[in-house]
Parts: sequence; structure tokens; C-alpha cells
Amino acid sequence: MKYRQLLTSLLLGLLITPQIVALQQGSPTRKVSYTTYEEAKPILEALSEAAPAELRAAQSQNLSALWSNWIARRDKAIRDRLQQGNEDSLVNFLLFGTSFTARPRITLRDLAAAGEKHLLSAGQHSPEAVAFIQLIRSRADDLVRAAGAGKIERLLFARHLLQGKGYDLRTAEGHQQARDYLLTNLARVLSEQATYARVLESARLMGDATAEFAERSKLYRTRGLSSDTSLLPNFAIETTLGQLKSRGLLAPDSVHKVGIIGPGLDFTDKQDGYDFYDEQTIQPFAVIDSLLRLGLSRADRLSLYTFDLNPRVNDHLRRAVISATGGASYTIQLPRDLNGQWKEGLIEYWEKFGERIGTPGQPAAVPAGLPDLKVRAVKVRPAIVTMISPMDTNIVLQRLELAPSERFDLLIATNILVYYDVFEQSLALTNVEAMLRPGGFLLSNNALLELPASGMHSIGYDTVIYSPKPNDGDHIVWYQRVAH
Repeated sequence: MKYRQLLTSLLLGLLITPQIVALQQGSPTRKVSYTTYEEAKPILEALSEAAPAELRAAQSQNLSALWSNWIARRDKAIRDRLQQGNEDSLVNFLLFGTSFTARPRITLRDLAAAGEKHLLSAGQHSPEAVAFIQLIRSRADDLVRAAGAGKIERLLFARHLLQGKGYDLRTAEGHQQARDYLLTNLARVLSEQATYARVLESARLMGDATAEFAERSKLYRTRGLSSDTSLLPNFAIETTLGQLKSRGLLAPDSVHKVGIIGPGLDFTDKQDGYDFYDEQTIQPFAVIDSLLRLGLSRADRLSLYTFDLNPRVNDHLRRAVISATGGASYTIQLPRDLNGQWKEGLIEYWEKFGERIGTPGQPAAVPAGLPDLKVRAVKVRPAIVTMISPMDTNIVLQRLELAPSERFDLLIATNILVYYDVFEQSLALTNVEAMLRPGGFLLSNNALLELPASGMHSIGYDTVIYSPKPNDGDHIVWYQRVAH
């Protein structure tokens, strides 16, 4: 029996090894390159006051020589922000996770109520405050203990992160240090969220919806880069694609090449995320499903690239494609909180998600502490998964080099550009423009500055509301590359 299994493995390896090697190295026929000084020069001239201090201080004749060194250092600095993003994901895991503890989850509603009652304020010693803080500490203890012994993907991630900080989870001292580290990061995240809320409130009080959207569009410019994702923005993208089709801006069977900037990984996102199913990516499959449902693409003529600088996201996608090459499907779990007050259109989207790319799958078992959660699952066909080509790309500073005939019809960037300031967003838009065919679209839920030299211009937007809760929705802006 072992001999037969070994022989089967060797034969399978011989069949798929060349594709595996290509996926692990990135597509050998595609080159990712940095933005050149000549390409960045119009942005540097137009945004001289918003450029980084190092570039502002340089004399114009020195900028060309300085640029290549600066962009390499900036690429490293942006990638270094992934570490704080990982720490933010771990905080969400601590609050919302059910895989490592039987204690109650701490939801956003719980945190909001605790804030109103000042339960986390220094010097607050009421029985309710003591009990709430003890719950958080106990969950942190449980997470550290589970990370030291667990074997599931999220717990292995937590262990790697905590051990990378130098904490020996096998000792009482290391356990305490790791727990304190989690609690310190939780305090940091709560403080940052309070700051973001104040910034948005100040923008709202200006009475200018455009200015508020612009401020919201760069809100996380100093925050760690998080890979967390959710289903909801994909409903907004499908709605927008429907609008573009109905207005004649996208014709049937006109979208053949699509790029997803920041596809994300469903770890435990900041909106009451869940961890009782395996990590998954959603947006690449959601976009394919929408394009096929709307008749904007055909499965036999569609290819999709993902652009991400996070190794965990890229590795996840590569492994999925390799498995699909061997005939394996990809299962997506779709949780829905029945108390979430979702709009009818969003519920309908959730119910039909995946109908063009797969078949019903086995929903993950819902933990006992989540009685109001409903889950459906989709098994994505292997042929759909193998449409995806993951690329390690920092869209702010890099782009895929393409011949004019190879450029994209559609690029999508949701909850990505919000992590950058106006200068870096403008660099990203230059790279987007270089990868789009004339007349092609970028769909983003960010307001991006349109510089005079740019060939990208907004031609409309769509506002999609998910629920009656405040600010629970997205503005999807339609940016089109001008046809030359």
C-alpha cells in the first residue's frame, strides 16, 4: 500500500512539477518592475509639498539619481508594515475567536458598550469593569496556551508571531510575556480606533461629504497593512459592474483580463470576524462569479491576476492553484449573522454567491456560542481556481510590465489604497494606468486625486449600503483610463 501511494505521489509530481515551480517563482514570462523616475516626475512636480521629506529636500537635478535608492527603501518600509498588520489581525483573533477558547466572544457591540460605560478606563473598579477586563485577560491566556499547543493554521500563525517576539510559550514567564504583549496590542488598537473615529467626526462636521470621503480614503495611512477581508465589498463591486453594463460602459463579453489588487485573506477581520473554518480568500472568486453572472465575461476567455505584497496571501493562492491543478476544488465558507440587518440585495447576493463558479459545499459547523449565525459553503471548480495567477507586487511602487495587447480590462482595489497617503496613492494610480488598456476601468472604494498629467479619470460612482447601521456601506468610484 505504501509503495502504491509513493508511486502515485511521484507520478503526480512528474505531471505538475513544472507548473508548481512556475507558481512558486511567480510567472517567468511576467516581469514586475519599479516605477521609474520619469514616470514619477509629474507626481513629484504636482505634489511637491506632499512628497516625502527626503525627496522634497533634494535638488531637482539630484532627484533622478536619488529615486532608485529611495524607491527600494520605501518598498522595504511598506512591506515592513505587514508586521503591525499581523499584530492587528491577532488582536481581532483574540477578541472574536472561538477555536481556542470556550469563553464568550467580545464583539464590536461589546466594545462599544464597554466604551460607553468606561469599563476599560484606568481606575475603573466596578464589578462590571473587573469582570470585562478579566474576560479579556482570560481569553488572552487561552490564546497563548492554544498557540503553544495548537496545530490549526491560525494558531500556528499566532505561535510564529509570538515566538518571533522572543516569547517561550513553554514557560510560565514566556506565557505571561506573550499575554501582556497581546493586551498591549489590544490597547494600541483601541486607541488607534478612537483616533480614527475623531478624525472622521471632524471631517463630518465640516459638512462636506466629498471632503469626508477624501479623509476616509486615506484614513489608515500610518496603520499596519492588514490582509483581513470580507464578503461585503464584493456585493458593492457586483452592483457597480451591473451599473457599468446597464449604462453601456462595459459590453457583454468585453472583460477578458482582470486584476485584483490586495485580494486579502479571511483570517479574523475587524467586523466581528470568525475563525471556525479554514483561512480563505474571497474576492478573486467573487469577481469571477459576478462577471460570469452579468455576462461580462466567458469562463473560457477569462484570466485573473492578483497583486499583493503579503507572502501569506500569495502563498495561500499559489497553494490553491497547485491543488486545483491536481483536481482539488476550493471551498469558501460564507457566514451570515442573522442579526446583522443586511439589506435585501445583500442577502440575495449571499444566497446566490458562487452559483456560476461552483456547487454547494459542506458548511462548517457553527460553534455553540453563535446561535444566530447561518453558514453556506461553495465548492469552487478547479478550472476556476486555475484562472488565477498570483503576483508579488507592491502596487504603490511596482507594476506588471505588459505589452499593449496584454493590458487589463478591469482592475479592482477595495480597502487597499486607504493605507496610503495622497502621494503614494498617486504613484499607485500611475502603476494602475500603465497596466490598463485604454478605456479600461479601475474600481475602488477610495477617492483618489486626479492630477493633470494622469490618464485616469473618475467618470461616476455607486453608493451601496449593506445595512441601516451608520457608515455600513461603500462608495465605489469608477476610474477609467483615457483612450489615446
